[in-house]
Amino acid sequence: MKTPIEVFAPAKINLTLHVTGLRSDGYHLLDSLVGFADVGDRVILEPASKLSLRVTGPMAEGVPEDARNLCWRAAQAFGATVAITLEKHLPAAAGIGGGSSDAAAVLRGLQQMYDAPVPFDPMDLGADLPVCMLARAARMSGVGEQVAPADLPPLHAVLANPRVAVPTSAVFKALPGKNNPPMAALPAFSSARDSLRWLQDQRNDLEAPAISLQPVIEELLKQLSFLEGQWLTRMSGSGATCFALFETAGQAELGARDLRANNPDWWIEHCELT
Repeated sequence: MKTPIEVFAPAKINLTLHVTGLRSDGYHLLDSLVGFADVGDRVILEPASKLSLRVTGPMAEGVPEDARNLCWRAAQAFGATVAITLEKHLPAAAGIGGGSSDAAAVLRGLQQMYDAPVPFDPMDLGADLPVCMLARAARMSGVGEQVAPADLPPLHAVLANPRVAVPTSAVFKALPGKNNPPMAALPAFSSARDSLRWLQDQRNDLEAPAISLQPVIEELLKQLSFLEGQWLTRMSGSGATCFALFETAGQAELGARDLRANNPDWWIEHCELT
């Protein structure tokens, strides 16, 4: 009998997100440097006679427990009959790849449980699956299928979400320009400060259209910019989660404390990105 397997599903943070084109099939071309946080969800897999999914945790409300959930679809596509427990700590529809990271965690766990490779292209479950399977800093491009590991010094961050949902399709629809310059060449970073300086010159092309749909994102970015010691504030993915980056863990912890004191209803975490 195989024993239960627990897998961590980290938050995916788009440190940059450049929209570089639009394919004829409607998919957007992206160029993004992604980091993964040491905060996230947890997935537990147990052998079972049939596939099931139970969602628990502080962010469980409204998360489906059937085939609408990517975790279920990942296990089903793998051909596994397991009981999945998904412990949700990340907000949904938040621009931090929660659902994709959860599904990737299921696939990594099933690989371990069955000692077998994933029998299908993870892209079949979504564009974020390939980078979430890697679950470490990477440059992702194309529509998400091109993933190259990146050497990124550990960065300290405050993550914040005002608990509003921003549909990804609506944000892309509101983006006026689809053909924007790609990221600059990714250098060999010698320090966290070196990477922070480089990141300041990059961007997230979806930030402005997301703000047009949810103006509270602009207020969130403004408050992050007031935190002492921050080098950079930016939105992750299609929003509404935003982040501020710091040189030290202590600065990030104090920043999260101060932001939480003024916004007790927001989801706020300090973390390390790698």
